Amino acid sequence: MTEKKLKSVHVIGGGLAGSEAAWQLARAGVPVVVHEMRPERGTDAHRTGGLAELVCSNSFRSDDAETNAVGLLHEEMRRAGSLIMAAADKHRVPAGSALAVDRDGFSAEVGRALEAEPRIGIERREVRGLPPGDWDSVIVATGPLTSPALAGAVAELSGEENLAFFDAIAPIVTKDSIDFTKAWFQSRYDRGDEEGGGKDYINCPMDQGQYDAFIKALLAADKVPFKDWEKDTPYFEACLPIEVMAERGPRTLSFGPMKPVGLTNPHDPQNKPAAVVQLRQDNALGTLYNMVGFQTKMTHGEQKRLFTTIPGLQGAEFARLGGVHRNTFINSPKLLDGTLRLKARPALRFAGQITGCEGYVESAAVGLMTGRFAATERLGRNPLPPPPTTAMGAILNHITAGADAETFQPMNVNFGLFPPVEGTDERGKRLRGRKRKQAMSARALRDFDAWLTETAQAAE
Repeated sequence: MTEKKLKSVHVIGGGLAGSEAAWQLARAGVPVVVHEMRPERGTDAHRTGGLAELVCSNSFRSDDAETNAVGLLHEEMRRAGSLIMAAADKHRVPAGSALAVDRDGFSAEVGRALEAEPRIGIERREVRGLPPGDWDSVIVATGPLTSPALAGAVAELSGEENLAFFDAIAPIVTKDSIDFTKAWFQSRYDRGDEEGGGKDYINCPMDQGQYDAFIKALLAADKVPFKDWEKDTPYFEACLPIEVMAERGPRTLSFGPMKPVGLTNPHDPQNKPAAVVQLRQDNALGTLYNMVGFQTKMTHGEQKRLFTTIPGLQGAEFARLGGVHRNTFINSPKLLDGTLRLKARPALRFAGQITGCEGYVESAAVGLMTGRFAATERLGRNPLPPPPTTAMGAILNHITAGADAETFQPMNVNFGLFPPVEGTDERGKRLRGRKRKQAMSARALRDFDAWLTETAQAAE
């Protein structure tokens, strides 16, 4: 079969998953058309028409491939030629052991790469409803903000109601507006990358009285009301609005995003703060900082009033205030097969957060797999899923088979999704903790490399 005879695969959605899927298809020699509705039709969360725009945090989380599941996923994606990871590495900003990016540079990099690829065409228009029948291979990567027309069509086709939850966005502050007579640079326990010298986060301390007053005001603050049809929609547990966390008890935040452990205030080293607000660099210039864990549903006026009571942020200028948007995802364990095809219409594959994975990296990883599956199929071969012992395989297994369809909720990658690892430590005891994670990671990379070799050989 020659390349000229290949029909295009259609990718609906130009976010992280859609961009990665398109890249993998093109790298495999398969033509692809990316359909992105922005800027023709915007969303409640996006602010640009750029491909792979990051709408929430600018962090891809831990980059530790040895003992962290998301760091392991980073490494697998790099080995598979991921465009998303290449762009993230190129536009990295200091964030300790985490991988954070300049969001605008990152998006522009992905856009340039896709636009320069001759096998990729980009159409800026909304796909309303199900794709036409002559699109015999389609990847739906419309993300958590799928347009109502397409979401309704998928629900009708599958016979299942869409599930939905709320995701929240944290505020961004300009660095120049932060008062460094009260705030200071430090990573927790001074764990930072070499370039950052252990000082990748800005820290704003609170004593006990300030913390108690902050919690009281947070609980009393005005919130944006839910619409009637939104009221029963659950939040994603790993991205709760700060006021929702505070409702669980007055000390919840001081044991969560505002925990003071591992930090010493150089302005008052003798007194340990009761709580600390951390801000992480959000752009390459180092002019913008993201309030870590401060996603919120408070009104904009209340955010400005309350957040400027935080020591160091009294004169804060906000480049972006927090907000909440509705995310949708399908019941993947019931609706999708092992290569992410919709059982009711196998010409449709799904990728990214609409499948019920959670997180930038997970979304892109599912896009990577879907692109490879669709390319393999277009080239006349049977797709080979990665082993469940790998990070990608663990995610795939969870969203297509491992999760209970009756209680299915979005999930970040974690070692709990991996099969148990065999082996003992030097004392003959079962592997636990860090050693267990190291063994799982080593096994995953061995098996992932073997999968890459096997799939490459099958293509020859």
